[in-house]
Amino acid sequence: MADSLRARLRADLLTALKARDQVRSSTLRLAADALQNEEIALKKISLTDEEVLRVLEREAKRRREAADAYERGGRPELAEAERRELAVITVYLPTPLTDMELEQVVREVVTALGASAPTAVGAVMKEVMTKVRGRVDGARVKALVSRILSISSP
Repeated sequence: MADSLRARLRADLLTALKARDQVRSSTLRLAADALQNEEIALKKISLTDEEVLRVLEREAKRRREAADAYERGGRPELAEAERRELAVITVYLPTPLTDMELEQVVREVVTALGASAPTAVGAVMKEVMTKVRGRVDGARVKALVSRILSISSP
């Protein structure tokens, strides 16, 4: 699927260039550059599907953090530009988990590991993140795991 995702990115870039869609074309160029830089860093000819998604997640996180920083800095126009770029990248990411779906996964892992104390957060986090990688932010998982383990502890 990595090749098809890369091909989709290239095709969408060409479409954006032909349509003179400035935001979309520049964002897709930056994403393609990030993918190429990752290939160079990993010394690979092409990235696997998981690696492509990881790079896109990292780019999305950068846009999210930049938008928040611009908002805090009183620059709403720059924050909006980052959000527009984030919207372009988000199209290529898997659908995020809802709160209910995430809670179900966390509870299953807590039950499977027999975790009941807040000291088990690390073990539960590791297992949950392997199951939901790319579909939810780690901070959100940590908050939920901590809440569930603090409720279940005596």
